Amino acid sequence: MNRRYFVKGLGTITLYSFLPMPAVFDNKYEWDPFETTTSGKPEKKHNYAMIIVQDRCIGCKACEVACKAAWNVPKDPELYRTKVLYTARAQSYSSKMTWLPVLCNQCDNAPCVKVCPTRASFKREEDGIVLIRQDKCMGCKTCMLACPYDARYYNENIHSVDKCTFCLPRLKEGKTTACVESCYKNARIFGDLAGPESEVSKIMKEAVAYHTLKPEEGTLCNVYYTQDV
Repeated sequence: MNRRYFVKGLGTITLYSFLPMPAVFDNKYEWDPFETTTSGKPEKKHNYAMIIVQDRCIGCKACEVACKAAWNVPKDPELYRTKVLYTARAQSYSSKMTWLPVLCNQCDNAPCVKVCPTRASFKREEDGIVLIRQDKCMGCKTCMLACPYDARYYNENIHSVDKCTFCLPRLKEGKTTACVESCYKNARIFGDLAGPESEVSKIMKEAVAYHTLKPEEGTLCNVYYTQDV
């Protein structure tokens, strides 16, 4: 399936589908309070999360380049683990937030895991990261259709669906994610919400509000969007 038409058909990663979301919010008080994004989440030994301070993103796409290089993602721009979308200033001429970085949301209620007929897609109990067993993936792409965020693609080179893993192999080496490491504007912050002294935990406590993408889907995302205050 051509991903361009897949995206257009589902309306997941397009300019118009994101207009009602925080990409174009100019007033910080229009954002949902953080409590609404954490309710119902399961307890985990590690609760890895990424915070994207959206108005810091300048659209340089260094994160895309770093991710593709780190994980051998094909050069085709339609195939990605992370991508930076241009959202424009559709609802506010004063809005500074014109770029929207997207990736797998590592959902606690992951629809991709539920629909996988071979159980190739699964969620790690200890930290909630959603992974794909490539040797079990039969390429049916059902998980791609189930994902509300178009965060998966089919990699012909490995004959399997692929996606962001929060750079799990790097985490095991004590490193941060490739996209965070490459972001010189510090628009992406990664860490463990289970650790009260982690940078992500401190930002959560200090911020006025946060938002997740498509909260009506009930996926319980672990990628949060906010803005400088």
